[in-house]
Amino acid sequence: MSLDATLDEVQNSRFRNIYNQLVKQYEKKSQFNEVELFCILLVYHKFALRNGIKAKYITKKQLANVFEVCFKISEVFTVERITSIIAKDTKKEIDPMGWLNLFEVFMTNDLETKMKFCFQVYDFHGVGGLNREVVTKYVEKFFKSDDEDEAGELVVSMLDLLFKKFDIDKDGVISFEDYSTVVRQQPLLLEFLGSCMPEVSNLTTVAYCSNVLSKITDFDKSSE
Repeated sequence: MSLDATLDEVQNSRFRNIYNQLVKQYEKKSQFNEVELFCILLVYHKFALRNGIKAKYITKKQLANVFEVCFKISEVFTVERITSIIAKDTKKEIDPMGWLNLFEVFMTNDLETKMKFCFQVYDFHGVGGLNREVVTKYVEKFFKSDDEDEAGELVVSMLDLLFKKFDIDKDGVISFEDYSTVVRQQPLLLEFLGSCMPEVSNLTTVAYCSNVLSKITDFDKSSE
């Protein structure tokens, strides 16, 4: 079966041969069905072909462009954090598994998965907790002002408010347990330190473009 009319029979066959085993393994744990996984990987494959007919991977620069154009996420530090989580290495290339991981997280309806991902993005030291120094780096981005004293006061006030809300055990660190307890009760606080997941409207567009049909209805309902 040909998935893409822009690829000839030989290219479609090569595509199937490259990704068939990965799809079989990944489907066992995925929210996507077999056809959807092939469609998601076909997008990846066509990006990879931009790097040469025999290229197997996309570059981090290409992924950053996808974030900006398709998912509307352009903040450099956030993109780097997401990339490090889904790619799990520091190479210049993003492998097909990393690409699938990205779609798996971005398109999930599972709050637990979303919480784990967002907390990983925020926890840039990878220590399993957000201390006052870490939270300050995020909060400072919310208050840009020529008046440094005023901005400083706003930052301190916001820090106090966030730790009062999220630091349930009052140990000076927002643990994942603290964070998840609050977010389960108030899901709108999922991205409390800044956006790290696409808006539903952008996900809907990507779902249409990548032919992930099972998600389109879900996204349409979420946007109502």
